[in-house]
Amino acid sequence: MARIVDLDDLIDATDVAELIGLTNPGGLPTYRARYDEFPDPVWKSRGGRCQLWLRPDVETWARETGRSG
Repeated sequence: MARIVDLDDLIDATDVAELIGLTNPGGLPTYRARYDEFPDPVWKSRGGRCQLWLRPDVETWARETGRSG
């Protein structure tokens, strides 16, 4: 069954980077590769250039791993 989300909770790579304390969203792929438990995007454009995450998922991960920005 599809997950119902609040559109206000969708964030892009720039917002994710800010939440986890990265100065550049370009470092996000490294985090995703390094940390298996890092939340997957809930939406990807064709080709994957644009990705969206759920803010609560990223905030929970950051809090649980001590990586909140």
